Amino acid sequence: MADDCDTRDTLRPLVFRLHENVPAIVREVLLERGWTEFDKKEQDDTDWNLYWRNSPFRMTDHHSIKPWQRLNHYPEAVRITRKDYLARHLKRMKGSYGSALYEFSPVAFIMPNDYVKFIAEYSKERQSLGRRPSYWICKPVDLSRGRGILIFQDVKDLEYDCAVIVQKYISNPLLISGYKLDLRLYVCVTSFCPLTIYTYEEGLVRFATEKFDLDSLDNVYAHLTNTSINKYGASYTKYKEGIGCGCKWTFSKLRSYLRIFGVDDVVLWQKINNIVILTLLAVTPLPVAPNCFELFGFDILIDDKFKPWLLEVNYSPALCLDCSIDVAVKRKLLHDVVELLNYKQIDALRQNQVAGIKGGRRWVPWSTAGENATKETPGLRTCQKVAKCTSASSVQPALQAARGSICKVPTQTKKTARAHPRKTLTSELRERMNTPKTSSKAKTGAQNKQHPGAGHSPPKSAQLSQWSPTPDFCNYKLTMHPYFLSDKDQRPIPRVGGFVLIFPFNEAALQASRDGTDTKSIIKEISKLVSKQLPSKQQNTKKRTGYLTSV
Repeated sequence: MADDCDTRDTLRPLVFRLHENVPAIVREVLLERGWTEFDKKEQDDTDWNLYWRNSPFRMTDHHSIKPWQRLNHYPEAVRITRKDYLARHLKRMKGSYGSALYEFSPVAFIMPNDYVKFIAEYSKERQSLGRRPSYWICKPVDLSRGRGILIFQDVKDLEYDCAVIVQKYISNPLLISGYKLDLRLYVCVTSFCPLTIYTYEEGLVRFATEKFDLDSLDNVYAHLTNTSINKYGASYTKYKEGIGCGCKWTFSKLRSYLRIFGVDDVVLWQKINNIVILTLLAVTPLPVAPNCFELFGFDILIDDKFKPWLLEVNYSPALCLDCSIDVAVKRKLLHDVVELLNYKQIDALRQNQVAGIKGGRRWVPWSTAGENATKETPGLRTCQKVAKCTSASSVQPALQAARGSICKVPTQTKKTARAHPRKTLTSELRERMNTPKTSSKAKTGAQNKQHPGAGHSPPKSAQLSQWSPTPDFCNYKLTMHPYFLSDKDQRPIPRVGGFVLIFPFNEAALQASRDGTDTKSIIKEISKLVSKQLPSKQQNTKKRTGYLTSV
């Protein structure tokens, strides 16, 4: 019986697929949550829910995505994760909307193209009377983990053999007991259209393992906070006064520490959230890809005036476990990422597709693009609709569709003889396409017997469009985002686990990001927000920050 088949299929676990080099913690967390790992020898190529990899997906992966599947990268997310691309986008936004908002990234030059401009700026500073020459930092544009970084003050020390970015080095960082630190902030974008941004409350505070010293610019253990470097330093395992062993704290510990010295950590974090929003606006919108999400790692440095600076944005932030703090932060982070995707609302699409094939019928989710779509042929609707941002009026129907508000389309009867006892989705699909045609009367009788109450079958063209493996079918994409929208108020869920929604932050920002991204309107709303975030009460910073910056 078809109903029995449906019951069995609803018990199917969620399936994850991992690419090589994905950290073991990802597999462990998904297994802990009751998921099963994809086995290409035993399962059909489309029988998975989540595909996770460290590197970008091919465009063919995005084009062939199915409604129940998610990829952990957006196409072209490298626009902000490669250092030279990020610098260009931020420079463009600064020119369009002013430096008042976009003065959170150090002045940057992309080499070798900007060499003349850099020399002009360098010479101008050198010739300024009474002005101390700046320090500069040179970084390869597409390397991570602190590789290839050079800090210099004299241009004669600048050497590079690949594309690099040269920025002003922040020579007055906030220090705790003399040690430099920065923040690794986790940001999850569940949609670029409409833009939906969550930041994780907990994160990593990463320390250099030797005391900050501008007289030794070549000492990577004093100037770089990358764990991949500092864990090999002689001081890594030693107890460091005010810091402890290792080189990491949690955000919670840092915020408690700052409060002891009268620092308003709430205002500080508001400024950091503003940086995240403004940075992502610089690359919005990315190509439409409603079946994706992205976990970014924002690296933020705080100077001794408590101004946050954006250092870079990391693609596939490191999830390896180097210490107990990593375990505490990253394991829960991954659990909350899965919670944020809310798979319990969308897996019905995969289950119903499998049940439909096994039960002798096809389940097709209906498009939710708008009222005018109802006049189209139902069977062609999912193949012809192009993925786009949905308006508020389409959200509720989308949620209903994701939970089973779908149409059952009768198909041709199965062969009674099977060549093999087990069939994958692909083999059964191919078998159906090769089934000899029966007379219309016999076909109608068989359909009505299998599905009591089934009415008229769709036109022949509609049946072919659902079954034929044409590019149109492969390019089917969801037109809704049921995995992060609230059923109650049709807005992004404000909090999921440790993730807190930071955009949209009010109704005007929500409306400006719905039907395309009205960047100008959003910038106006952010300007209003920043003006309200007045500095905290005057603090005796000279006296209190001495404890933080003591050498």
